[in-house]
Amino acid sequence: MDVDWGFVAITALTLGCIYALLALGVSIVFASLGLVNMAHGLSFAVAGYGAWATAQWVSASPLVVMGGGLLAGAVCGLLICSVAFIPLHDKPNFVVRGLVATLAISLLGVQGLLTVFGPNAKSLPPLFGTQPWVWGSWQVPADKGGAIVCALVLMGITLLWMTRSRMGLQVRAMMQNPEGAALVGIGVRRTALIVMAVTGAMAGLAAVLLSQTYFVSPFSGTTPLVKGLIVALAGGLGSVPGAVAAAAMVGVVEALTGALLGGQYVLITQFLFIIAVLLWRPRGLGGLLSHTRE
Repeated sequence: MDVDWGFVAITALTLGCIYALLALGVSIVFASLGLVNMAHGLSFAVAGYGAWATAQWVSASPLVVMGGGLLAGAVCGLLICSVAFIPLHDKPNFVVRGLVATLAISLLGVQGLLTVFGPNAKSLPPLFGTQPWVWGSWQVPADKGGAIVCALVLMGITLLWMTRSRMGLQVRAMMQNPEGAALVGIGVRRTALIVMAVTGAMAGLAAVLLSQTYFVSPFSGTTPLVKGLIVALAGGLGSVPGAVAAAAMVGVVEALTGALLGGQYVLITQFLFIIAVLLWRPRGLGGLLSHTRE
């Protein structure tokens, strides 16, 4: 069987970048807030519809459409924080309460999207053109090239914000020691709102980028949520470098599976991959899974 290894490499890089956006959101929220956000897929779906509505009623300009998706994802993150974190974060068994609350929000949100937009899938306009990008002897499809560049830029901005800005340092303090951060005056609720808005925006960009290949639908966030959790667990919940490394590996696994075995085997190989990683390193590639045992 002839395999186009160049196409496999580009597909793996594209998927790795998009999954890294999703996994970083899951990992940052868990590490800083102790919340397993099961509504992260809802942010993805809402952002997809936000981008679609922007393209339909405002402008089909690529920057405007991406801005609409980012804004919708950030607003959805703020709503999730207001409902599932702020009222519950100081209550007993917060991890379980938060997980159930975000799952309930996700289910209600999907039904709301079905009611408002109906079950029919929507499509976004091509944001990166239709002609392939040519680099020497390589031809990269426009949707994949644009996805790689945009994902890398947003991840770079996010990491710079976390390492260089005052608010980013507060988030890192929450990730390292939430009790100590509270003792030195870092506001938990204010930080939580910012974290959820940023991670919602990351899910929003992932939605716009994936919607260049797939469609926007009320259930479009389900598979990305599963993929984001897979990557976050394999990388270690709470570990940003681990999430990036695991995203690259999961992207390679998916691209190779699709090319060699077929798309129907992708989820099987991905779950086998995460099982193998967690058997080898129970805390993930760079994780803080010990927090879940406390």
